[in-house]
Parts: sequence; structure tokens; C-alpha cells
Amino acid sequence: MDNVTIERMNYLIKVLEEAAYDYYVLDDPKITDQEYDAYYRELETIEKLHPEWVSDTSPTKKVGGEVIDEFKKIEHTIPMLSLGDVFNEEEIIDFLKRIEDSGVNSPYVCELKIDGLSVSLHYEKGILTTAATRGNGVIGEDITHNVKTIKSIPLKLKQPLDIEVRGEIYMSKDTLAKINKERISKGEKPLQNPRNAAAGSIRQLDSKVAAKRNLDAFLYHLPNPEDFGIKTHHEALEFMKSLGFKTNPNNRIVKNIDEVMAYIHEKGELRDSLPYDIDGVVIKVDNIKDQQSLGFTARTPRWAIAYKFPALEVLTKLNDIIFTVGRTGKITPNAILDPVQLMGSTISRATLHNEDYVLKKGLMIHDTVSIRKAGDVIPEVVEAKIERRTGNEMPFKMITNCPICNTELIKKEGEADYYCPNPNCPARHIESFIHFVSRPAMNIDGLGERLMEDLYNFKFISTIPDIYKLSSKKDALIKLEGYGEKSVTNLLNAIEVSKDNSLERLLFGLGIKNVGKEKAKILAKKYKNMDNLSKASYEELVDIPDIGPIIANNVVAYFKDDTNLKMIEELKELGLNMEYIGEELKLNEDFLEKSFVLTGTLTKLTREEAKALIENAGGKTRESVSKKTDAVIVGDNPGSKYEKAKELNIPIWSETEFLEKINS
Repeated sequence: MDNVTIERMNYLIKVLEEAAYDYYVLDDPKITDQEYDAYYRELETIEKLHPEWVSDTSPTKKVGGEVIDEFKKIEHTIPMLSLGDVFNEEEIIDFLKRIEDSGVNSPYVCELKIDGLSVSLHYEKGILTTAATRGNGVIGEDITHNVKTIKSIPLKLKQPLDIEVRGEIYMSKDTLAKINKERISKGEKPLQNPRNAAAGSIRQLDSKVAAKRNLDAFLYHLPNPEDFGIKTHHEALEFMKSLGFKTNPNNRIVKNIDEVMAYIHEKGELRDSLPYDIDGVVIKVDNIKDQQSLGFTARTPRWAIAYKFPALEVLTKLNDIIFTVGRTGKITPNAILDPVQLMGSTISRATLHNEDYVLKKGLMIHDTVSIRKAGDVIPEVVEAKIERRTGNEMPFKMITNCPICNTELIKKEGEADYYCPNPNCPARHIESFIHFVSRPAMNIDGLGERLMEDLYNFKFISTIPDIYKLSSKKDALIKLEGYGEKSVTNLLNAIEVSKDNSLERLLFGLGIKNVGKEKAKILAKKYKNMDNLSKASYEELVDIPDIGPIIANNVVAYFKDDTNLKMIEELKELGLNMEYIGEELKLNEDFLEKSFVLTGTLTKLTREEAKALIENAGGKTRESVSKKTDAVIVGDNPGSKYEKAKELNIPIWSETEFLEKINS
């Protein structure tokens, strides 16, 4: 790790303390959650490397924020600790393994991590007496007068108990939208987001304001369950529900890592459709005695963890704007960004579409910009953070000449795009690469037109053999927009698999003039391998049925070209098959060029076998259901994909129906 100095540590402490004050006290965050998490984790790393530098006042020793002076202070009988955060599957596995290694063999409870404000509620003989925020974990703020306005929090319980319960106060998305519509109509500044709106509402001195904000709450924790004879966390949730508290219907008991990950993926897909904001999933050991044996660190329980979803929108630096040329000659400006994690991918570039797009957003080189993934796939620049400008920013200027061949650009009337009019511009050669990887040719799934343009423009490929050398550039590929490690690994696997294609696919992909798919198959069947075909004479070729004099001439001319022979030799050395191996696909009109999603457990074949059958029949498999899905194939215990298919009226096939169709 670079920059491990005490000066860096002190700087991080200062940044985090200011951020915590802005977030918890002023309800006016100046940095994003993503930035805060990155600074916090860096500080943790430095303190682990140099424990002698650690101060008792470090943010890593704190639990929450500060107590504001306007409210009475309440001391928590049992401290309200925060949860430790994890950010990926590996960290979740590490957490669960630590629990198993300690000898604990308990189920887990998975819960949605509501993005709101934590609250502790105290009841005496079933009557609400006090409500407090987490504060610093030991002392919170008395917000009883405002909590009493929340309809989902009972003023009187169904049993006359002395009890403390804890949960999350939040504002629904619909409520925020209604409030902001009214505020905008009055010329007032809209509230930022549901979390900040809830926190700001609950800290109003006048409870009438909070009452108008229509706040809500889910309860999720009973600090002393054994006092009520409760042995598991799930029982505690049911007990609180029986008293009249609102608990989240999405809570679920799970048994192992596979079920934990299935819950996370399922709820991640539902995230946008929920009526409230969530920013992750909480995983808790269910058995109370096991919780007690695992205990606590200074600031977090060892028996629970919070997995945080990848950020939906993050900030980064716009370092440069460069221009690429598409196969039609279209010029596209592209943002070159400081690499940043966004929804599981490292993003270092995003398209800026055209000159009008950049000017409309007022982007300048060296701006701090926010980016998000449009449709969860393609990164887009949302806006420049003008308040962060330092004076060193540079205005955007559209180029006037092609960045590849220097030909003067043209702009067609009524269009926003500029074009290179040179038909011989080297960038136009991308067409031959796109043809080579297409489905009828080498069938490399994932290498679409846009990515091929990017690979050419960014000099990843300049010849066809370069496609088969991309594995050496995996780290750089991961940083391309829209591609994470999983996508790139799948792409490289698809490239590797294509090496085994039968000869006719390679022949068609090479783009020999007038040699289409069927003619390539005729030649492959006749000559059996590339060497034989390369030595074929015009007289031999013209005698083959369906191979006329024009094609015969073109084939002979192709193999007389030393450049072509050298390329074929290079492909041979890279491991591409040069032999005719017969029909490898069994095309089926029920599957050809159609898109399928698999869900649930198949009983007669594995999911990979099912995918192979679909692809061999000419279809495609996808991970998520959309309007473009042609059918969903359902096994036992299907998940949310099955529900989504029903909602969108997409055909649903059982495993038996699928096998009948694939074998027809």
C-alpha cells in the first residue's frame, strides 16, 4: 500500500471526522458513502500496519455520529453498536467461515438494510416512554415527541411489558416524491434523498413538521431477548411483531453461504421496485447463545455483518476527453476517468456520445463528475460537480479532423454527430473484425460491434490474430466501460472456445470475397483442412458444384497473398483449428436467435448442459429477465425471475417442455 505515513493517517482522520459531522449532525453530507467507505478502509489498513500510531479518538473507535445540542441526551442501557461492513462475496465468505471455525453451527437470518435512521424505543408497562437516536452508541438524542407521530410505531403495546426494541425510521420513495413536488411548487429546495429526509424530519423541534412527513419504521432488534425466554433472533422478530411492531416481510432464515448469496442476488434485483431505499443486506447468526459466545469487538458485534450493495452513483475525476471513430466514420467523444468501483465494475471510461451532449452537461476536463450505470450496464456521466472546481479545469473543444487519418470532419444537416468522410480511413477496417467474430462466423459471444470498435480505437487489436492475444491484456480490459472481471473472464473463455470451431466457420470469418457461409462449408467439406485448400488450383475449384469462376479466382487470389498466408500461420500457432470437423450446431427454429433465462433447479440435466443445448440450437442465454426475453425455463424452487416472467407475460417452459422442444 502506498503513502503509509502518519501524515496520511491524520489527514484521513480529519476528513472522516468532518464527514461524520456533516452527515450525522448537519444532515448535509459533503462526500458520498462510497468516498467515506474508501477513506475509512484506508485508515483501517494504516492502523493495522502501525498500531502504535492509533489514537483513542480515531474514527475507527467510534460507533456513530455526534449528539446535537438542541435535544435532551439519553444514555443507552445497552450500547447501540454499528455493524461491520463488507463489500463483496469473498468478504461475506470470510465472515461466515470465521463463525464456522469458532464452532458455531447456527442458521442465519438475512434482512434488508433499510437506508434510514436507527432508533431505540423504551416502553414501561406497554406504554412508549422514550425514543432515542443511536448518537455515538452510548448517548443518543431524545426524539420521543417526533417518534410519537409515526403511525407504524405503537404508543401502547399488546402486552404491558417493560421492554426496549430497536429499528430503523425511514421515508418511503413515494412520500419523498410528494414532499419534493410541493416544495418545488413553493420555490423551496427539494430534499436530497429518503435517508436524509427521514433524519431531517426526526430532528425537527416542532413535531408538527415530522407528523406531516409521513415517516415509517421497521423494528429489527431486541437487545435482551433471553429476559423474555427467546432463544433465536427469528423468534425475537416474531415476538416484536406479536406486540404490535412492524417488521420487514423480507426477513428470511437461511442455512449456508449459497442461500445467503441467493438472498442477496434476489433482493438486489428487487431493489428498485421496493417502496423504500435499501443499501444492502444484514446477515445475523440466529441462535442467541451463539451470538453471546461470539461476542463483540470494541465497536461491532462478531455475529452480524452488513453487506453493502455496490454504489449506484459515484464521484471521480474527468482526466481527459478523447475521440474514437466507428465503422461508419462516426466520431464519439469519450470521458477518461480516474478508475472507480461502480456496481461491481472498475470504470475508467464512459461514452459522451457527441458534442451537444458534452456542452449540454457543461463538462470540463479535470472536473469532478458523478457517474452511474444506465440500465445497470453502461456507465454514463451524470453531471459535473461545479462546487468542486478549483480553477484548473479546461473547456471542452470538439475536434475538426479525424483522429485516425486526419481528414476534415463533416456534420450532416440536422444531426448532432460528426463523421470522417474518408472511406479508406483505417478505423473503417473494424468491419472485417466485426464480421470475423459474428455468430455465423467464429461466434464469439460478447464481442459485439461497440466493443470491437473500442478494442480497435484503444489499440487492443489491429489484426485478427490480436483477438486471440487479448488474454494478456485482461487487467486493462476490466477497466473498459461496462465490463467487470466476470464479463471479461466470460469473454476470454468464449474466445478460447472459438478456437475449436470447424474449418467452415474460420473460412467464412476470414472474409474471402464472395465466399459466404454455405460456400465456406462446401469448400471445407471438399478440402478437409486449410493447407489443402490453400494449395487448390483454379481448375480444381471451378469444377466443384456451386463454386463458379468468380469464387474460384477469389480463393486462389486470397491464398497467393503473403499477408493472408502469414495471418493464417499466426492463427495456427495461436491454436485455432484448421480442420473440417462436421456440423457442430443443431439449429432449431424454436431457439434460433432467441433469448432464454434459466431459473430454479433442473433435475434431468445441469444448468451448464441446458445452456449448451440452447446455444447449439442457435439461441442465447441471459442472467436476467427483460421484455426481450423469449422464454423462461423453470426448474424446482424458482426465484424472482419466475415472478418477473409472469409479470411481463413471458412464456414459461417447464424442464420437460424445454427438452421436448430442444429434441424436436
